[in-house]
Amino acid sequence: MSDKEQKQKQLNIELDEKTAEGTYSNLAIINHSVSEFVVDFISVMPGSPKAKVKSRIVLTPQHAKKFLKALNDNVARFEKAHGTIKDYEQPPIPINFGPTGEA
Repeated sequence: MSDKEQKQKQLNIELDEKTAEGTYSNLAIINHSVSEFVVDFISVMPGSPKAKVKSRIVLTPQHAKKFLKALNDNVARFEKAHGTIKDYEQPPIPINFGPTGEA
């Protein structure tokens, strides 16, 4: 493949300042249907009975699987460099997304 062909296949990704700041999350809730995975990222403060979804990401099943593989690869590389990430047991958080819908 020539240099020209490689340059044509490159994807330029832009990151604005607001997005670059990131959004803190310490809880993720994942739901799925036949056609999509929905990941809600939430920031829960200790002792607070209420938390808001900070970001929602919707993925196709194929992209969800690619994301899982990429995350697994990155965690493995992190642990190789820094040691095992400890997984502390925490009591389950009762989750309520508001009133339930009726059909």
